Amino acid sequence: MFAQRLFHKARHQGGGAAAASAASHVAAEMEAQIALHYGIPYTASLLAFDPVQRLLAVATLDGRIKIFGGDNIEGLLISPNSTPYKFLQFIQNQGLLIAISNDNEIQVWNLEFRQLFYSSQWDINITAFAVVEGTFLMYLGDENGLLSVLKYDVDDGKLQKMPYNVPIHSLAEAASVSLEDHQSIVGILPQPDTFGTRVLIAYEKGLLVLWDVSEDRAIAVRGYGDLHMKNQVTGVQRDAGEDEDNNINAEEEREICSLCWASKGGSTLAVGYITGDILLWDMTSKSSKGDTQSDASSNVVKLQLASGSRRLPVIVLHWSAGSADSNKGGHLFVYGGDDMGSEEVLTVLSLESTAGLESAKCVSRMDLKLEGSFADMILIPDSGFSCKSRTSAVFVLTNPGQLNFYDGGALFSVPKSEEGKTQLQAQKFPIAVPTTDPNITVTNLYSLNGMESQSILLKKFCVKQNAAPFMQQNMKWPLTGGVLSEMSLNEDHTVERIYIAGYQDGSVRIWDATFPVLMLMFVLDSKVVGVNLDGENSAVSSLAFCSLNMTLAVGTTSGLVRIYKLREHTGGSSFHFVTESKQEVHVVQHGRGFHCHIAFLALKSPVKSLRFTASGEALTAGYQNGQLGSFDANQLSIMFTVDCASGTNSPVVSLSNYNVVASAEKANDQQKESPQNTKFPADVLLSMTKDAHDTSDEQNKLSEDKFPSQGHIAKEESVLDKRQTHTVEKSQKNTHNVGSDSFLLICCEDVVFMYSLSSLIQGGSKHLNRIKLARHCCWSAVLTNMDGKACGFILVYQTGTIELRSLPDLTIVAESSLMSLLRWSYKTGMEKSMSSSNGQVTLVSGSEFAIISLVASENAFRIPESMPCLHDKVLAAAAEAAINASMDQKTKQNPAAGILGGIIKGLKGKGEENAKLKGSLSAKTMSEQLESIFLKESSVEPSISNADDPIEELSIDDIDIDDEMPVPPPPASSSISHVDKKTTAEEERAKLFEGSSGVEKPRIRSHQEILTKYKFGGDAAAAAAHAKDKLMQRQEKLERISQRTAELESGAENFASLAQELAKSMENKKWWKL
Repeated sequence: MFAQRLFHKARHQGGGAAAASAASHVAAEMEAQIALHYGIPYTASLLAFDPVQRLLAVATLDGRIKIFGGDNIEGLLISPNSTPYKFLQFIQNQGLLIAISNDNEIQVWNLEFRQLFYSSQWDINITAFAVVEGTFLMYLGDENGLLSVLKYDVDDGKLQKMPYNVPIHSLAEAASVSLEDHQSIVGILPQPDTFGTRVLIAYEKGLLVLWDVSEDRAIAVRGYGDLHMKNQVTGVQRDAGEDEDNNINAEEEREICSLCWASKGGSTLAVGYITGDILLWDMTSKSSKGDTQSDASSNVVKLQLASGSRRLPVIVLHWSAGSADSNKGGHLFVYGGDDMGSEEVLTVLSLESTAGLESAKCVSRMDLKLEGSFADMILIPDSGFSCKSRTSAVFVLTNPGQLNFYDGGALFSVPKSEEGKTQLQAQKFPIAVPTTDPNITVTNLYSLNGMESQSILLKKFCVKQNAAPFMQQNMKWPLTGGVLSEMSLNEDHTVERIYIAGYQDGSVRIWDATFPVLMLMFVLDSKVVGVNLDGENSAVSSLAFCSLNMTLAVGTTSGLVRIYKLREHTGGSSFHFVTESKQEVHVVQHGRGFHCHIAFLALKSPVKSLRFTASGEALTAGYQNGQLGSFDANQLSIMFTVDCASGTNSPVVSLSNYNVVASAEKANDQQKESPQNTKFPADVLLSMTKDAHDTSDEQNKLSEDKFPSQGHIAKEESVLDKRQTHTVEKSQKNTHNVGSDSFLLICCEDVVFMYSLSSLIQGGSKHLNRIKLARHCCWSAVLTNMDGKACGFILVYQTGTIELRSLPDLTIVAESSLMSLLRWSYKTGMEKSMSSSNGQVTLVSGSEFAIISLVASENAFRIPESMPCLHDKVLAAAAEAAINASMDQKTKQNPAAGILGGIIKGLKGKGEENAKLKGSLSAKTMSEQLESIFLKESSVEPSISNADDPIEELSIDDIDIDDEMPVPPPPASSSISHVDKKTTAEEERAKLFEGSSGVEKPRIRSHQEILTKYKFGGDAAAAAAHAKDKLMQRQEKLERISQRTAELESGAENFASLAQELAKSMENKKWWKL
């Protein structure tokens, strides 16, 4: 889920009372949560879309669901179980998402709170699922062929199983079809314009039934049994000259793989089969065994994408309607159906039909190449009504975690003459933080606390980015859902934190990371206008930022170090290129934004680490060959270069500087000039190489406060002794020495050392603490709270384990893992993109980016008001009001239309009663009416009537005789045969009328006698028990109705009270804040 515990407390064994107290304090400070997540999960597998809220949901194979909206609004939902999802659908405009896992767990996610509100385990394997649009109802099909109905109760927050269900044997009996064995339901499609009362049920072996739930009868029945005529099925071939064999063996089982409606009103159904065939079925009339062969053959049209005998199954079918005012054609999206071994493509067929299904033809075909193996696709409508809207975009998901899209207008406007020649290029899904295109190489998170004036300057010169991503061909971005927080929308807010990323193409991007929505501020190009630099396009390998003078240093793999000033903005300026032997000055004309004004090239070796001094006046660089270089940005000079690796050419992996005098002054202002302090240099530079060689250089010019350093581990895994330095200051209140003592942490791959920094500077080498690590460490950092005080030491291992240790005793207080937190596995090189600042840790894995907030103290990442909302309540209320107004208008024009008209038409009785019922039903919403249908059990099977129901008189033609007909003996002659037939007929007639003498006027029997005779086999006791059960059921239904009435009355009172409170709260709000 969005917020969850990162660490679980570790049991302490020994260490003393002081260590236990420190560990408990650190554990109390830690309350981690996922503050931010960007990107498409690597294991993405399913897509869903809310056409009203304009949100896209992506389900994964590891129990995660990613939500995409507009304005960089994204959310990550994490299930307690890491099982794949097989169904994913929105309850439109309600902020609810229904997900069904492979373990048949039905989950209901609330997007407003980003939480799992309800989950239920289904006992039988779920094979089909569909939400009824505009309601909280949903159809569910299982492997036993049972159609069930579920409802999400908003008040209770639970899923309720409705009494209505349709077993496969009852449906087969009502549809007059015979099934040899049970078949699973493989597809459920509510028919358009029927408000969920008619649903298409597809069974595994090819049976298709259009079922009316209000009348409990089959409207249309289709299947491969209808195809028994030769050369009566039209087809579409890739090559017109090839012959096609239209013979279809009715006895051969053809399993259904996919289906979709292929018309606006649901009159045509497209079905894809495991054999690679696509059939278009006419669902407008009922088909039975008595139909003629010509009638049966006219119900279907065959589409064939390839002529080979072995073809791929048709896995996915989607339909996009043509023009809004025409129902004569559209576009069918097909994945599959080609010859086995052919290139994996997504096929778009343009179909036209001028005079019914018989005239259907394919006018064009386009193959869209896929980048990776196909996972899923979805059509994005341009309005909230999916079935009647034009398709504005097509999203295609491929493995691993790649999401591309096509503009609907460009996709459907390809000229027919260019069919098969023009390849429309897919556009990449825009990512808020690019990680793979271009590849991210190094990152850092910097805090600007206490730098309000610099923050104002930073925002003043910020190049404001467009809210919507850049689209080709003037395409309007279809994802606009979600609402930004008022805090982040405030243009006067102070920038407290920035996130900087360097890329393989040499560019640098800077985001405002104050709130849980990253806003891109700057994109710094690696090139200088009019100046050619060696290695200007080299990958960024190191970053350093000084918040005092807003200076950014960028090191590259070519040895070039670029300097950017983020506080000055001029149209034209000079550019300085400095080497050890020369200095060049170029006058350049820059455009809007910040640009490089100084570049240093001391060594042609990759820059591994960069560090500004505390004042920001000097910059130190560590190189791959073990050299150190120091630059003065004010004097535009290279101060020195020195070998700190003692000739071993070991890379410098970490740099840190420490101001001893400033530290002592902070501890005791009265002893600034003490002789003890004069023994130390003003500032010390610490460097660490990959082979653990530690050096220190004196820089007496420097006099500013020290700050914790954060280096990077070396790349190579073959080196066992990888080190990282951290300077941690700890106050000593009850000590004999003056000031405060500082500690130096050195983290190797398998061991952690702690030294006294003052002792180390004086030449001592004895460590204060040494911890042997059980696993290989890849990254470490000192955690500081909002006050800048160190509160813990975090280690990340190559196994993905995250460990939190206390300071200074370094005992384990909590641990977790990347898998349990983000469902990530550790990947080689992941440590390069990890950074931390004030308890925030940034991580990158593939195309995913995340920020974890570790410290429990309040900050902008934890304030609920700062987080964007995934559900827009104002939009939901407006859309609901518009739909209700449209329904009221339709009701006035035609009160009996739609669901109400269908139900009234199916009722039998007197005309006056129908008129009264019509008036009462027109006041109900379609959702309530549909719920009332599902509150009753299916009446497919005959049942005894209630005591209060009127008893209908049955004629002799209404009785079905179940007794077996006697088989006559073989005829001896024609006369004997005639006599035997006459005798048999008389006996049957006498048996039927039970000995009544007046055969022309049979004895009239009551309804109960008929049921007792033919349903209960003459058992009066069974008939009485059945009637008693019906009476009890009726009483229970009346009690439920009474209880429901009371709940509705209570709900109405609560709604009235809520409306009054809402009216009062909205009185003082301006219209633009609504």
